[in-house]
Amino acid sequence: MTDISRRLFLSSSGAAGLMALSGCDATQTASTTRPEPRFTEDGRPIATTRAEPLSPLADLYGIEPISYEERMDGARVLRATGMSIIPPEFHRQVVEYSSRHRPGTIVIDNRTRHLYLILSDTAALRYGIAVGREGRTWRGRGVIYRRAHWPTWTPTARMIREDPSLAQYAGGMPGGGRNPLGARALYLQSGGVDRGYRIHGTYEWWLIGQYVSSGCIRMVNQDVIDLYGRVPNGTRVISV
Repeated sequence: MTDISRRLFLSSSGAAGLMALSGCDATQTASTTRPEPRFTEDGRPIATTRAEPLSPLADLYGIEPISYEERMDGARVLRATGMSIIPPEFHRQVVEYSSRHRPGTIVIDNRTRHLYLILSDTAALRYGIAVGREGRTWRGRGVIYRRAHWPTWTPTARMIREDPSLAQYAGGMPGGGRNPLGARALYLQSGGVDRGYRIHGTYEWWLIGQYVSSGCIRMVNQDVIDLYGRVPNGTRVISV
């Protein structure tokens, strides 16, 4: 563990309340159905980072495994993800998927908590996600109009009224280990309007597969980095 990684972990653990604010409106969304994992003193999850093997379909579409180990992402530390804590059905996988949408389209299935990147009319690259809790689910059609590395997070005026301590971030919280949007964010417009919905990373990776957000689509940081590299601005997104 590098010194910078240790400093990021210690500063993050000292702001545990903020780390839990990983939703579109950064409200507390932690679930009790899957407990928060334990970490070592230097911030490594006490769980294996090994993901489920990719299906035979992956070779056909040139999809390679990705690492969930800790690593550097540019100048920032990308912390490891304990994939053994996340149920296998929410691990990144190439699956058979019948679709009339053109390749490159993103389909979000809120019911099953999966995001599909269409590869062909018979296959898709599927990721596990966390979605909006009851009454906060986004359904509809949109388009990715902006993409960001380690995005800045800015609380809304309502958030600051409800939690005045967030006023320190009124000008925006820089990307990094304490930022609720994680390593990447894909910003969505629906009907030509940004309604506040994002596909973004999260450090609360143990909540993947659950209904916990305020409408945004959360992904494991390593998964959202992978998706980010596959979809340009203008990508269509369909949420059902």
